[in-house]
Amino acid sequence: MGKRNLISVVDMKDEWPALVDLGIKLKKERGHHGDPLKGKTLAMMFEKPSTRTRTSFDVAITELGGHALYLDVSKMQMGHGETVEDTARVLSRFVHGIMYRAFDYKMMDKLGEWATVPVISGLDNLEHPCQALADMITIKEKFGNFHGRKLVFLGDGNNVCNSLLYACAIMGMDMVACCPATRMPNAEILYNATQIANANGSKIIASHDPQEACKDADVLYTDTWISMGDTISVEEAVKLFQMYQINDDLLKIAKPDCIVMHCLPAHRGQEITNDVIESPHSVVFDEAENRLHAQKAVLYTLMKD
Repeated sequence: MGKRNLISVVDMKDEWPALVDLGIKLKKERGHHGDPLKGKTLAMMFEKPSTRTRTSFDVAITELGGHALYLDVSKMQMGHGETVEDTARVLSRFVHGIMYRAFDYKMMDKLGEWATVPVISGLDNLEHPCQALADMITIKEKFGNFHGRKLVFLGDGNNVCNSLLYACAIMGMDMVACCPATRMPNAEILYNATQIANANGSKIIASHDPQEACKDADVLYTDTWISMGDTISVEEAVKLFQMYQINDDLLKIAKPDCIVMHCLPAHRGQEITNDVIESPHSVVFDEAENRLHAQKAVLYTLMKD
């Protein structure tokens, strides 16, 4: 099999269930899984700052026996006298894989097209596949299965929402994207995810009504109201998204054993209340930890000999 990328969730659609199980396995075996990536170097290119993505990828490649190389894109020549195509081809001669955290998915796609080593998205403005993988790992840990489960995403139909649509559809889990009409997820991704879900016996639904959407939910999920590149002010965001806040009122509508997820960083008092994020329903820090194990699963699958 030739070089593969993980830029969109669907790039590894057929392997997604195996990636979830591998992440759980590597988590259980932490410290005892040997050095399968010994001698491998991962270039980590960052346009956008990060806590979880940088730390989890760095620790993941290190614990698998490899090495992480941090590259600040603002201090690179890419886009400043050198084309993305040339950067991709040069880096491919030096390293065994590239993780790229970008503002623009078009740049991500171009890097993936021209690199001859695997390119892994650490987030762009269209998708965040590694976050979705960590989320699926967390859900399987908590419930043991996906079929018959319902995830409700509340707020801005952003990159995280887009990747969750694909991930839920692939795993056979129902999902409701509950967002204001002006901030719905990407229309093409919503359509494609619906088709995948239909084939897997689950449902993808778009909604603007949080009260209706949250009925019998197994998972309530939210993210920041102001996504990367947004020009919306905090005041405008509060006015637009206030009814989509995860709070005690919405939690009461969901199932009694519902879990609450947030990819972090959280703006407590905006998209989620402090009481909910600190409640027994919250799994946000388990979810954050699982970024490490998701990254390990991806790196192992794409970079091993």
